[in-house]
Amino acid sequence: MSNSQLAQHDQDLTDLLGQHFIYTYSNGWRYELYVKNADHVEYRVHASTDEVNPLTGRWVKDQKAVIAQLGDGMYSIAWNEPTGSCVSLVLNAQQRWVHFSGFLARWAYSNPGLITYFQNDHLAEIEGYRDAGPIAPQIQADLFGTITFAEDSGTDNEEVINSAPSAVPAAFLDRTN
Repeated sequence: MSNSQLAQHDQDLTDLLGQHFIYTYSNGWRYELYVKNADHVEYRVHASTDEVNPLTGRWVKDQKAVIAQLGDGMYSIAWNEPTGSCVSLVLNAQQRWVHFSGFLARWAYSNPGLITYFQNDHLAEIEGYRDAGPIAPQIQADLFGTITFAEDSGTDNEEVINSAPSAVPAAFLDRTN
């Protein structure tokens, strides 16, 4: 089988597209992820349950991503952020867990306050920080999380991630299913 055949082999994203997830990492960090379509995700970083998350308040719309099915209910979602950070998620929708592996740009890791807002309104500023660096050495992060809530919100729904994390009522994050 050629590499192009492998890349296209059994890719069925039907059950993932349009899904909106709330999950909590093992260190208490709370996130939301919306799989907007086959090429884009959106997310919000919420206040933690246990430990201070330096990225609380960050939210992003229309992040270009590479999304692939790894098996039944298991997906890989990866993207490069304008910060210079690289993110890779493995999401198991059936067993309801997520694994985050990230390579965080040195400048963003050292100065998280420079990116804890709506990224889309500050792209030129963030790219300026990225270009000034330093990007390396990157900080590697590795976390497992539990999906506490999942719902089908339909694809390309602009209402799913549409406000700052601080505007979301606490009860919104406490939903489970």
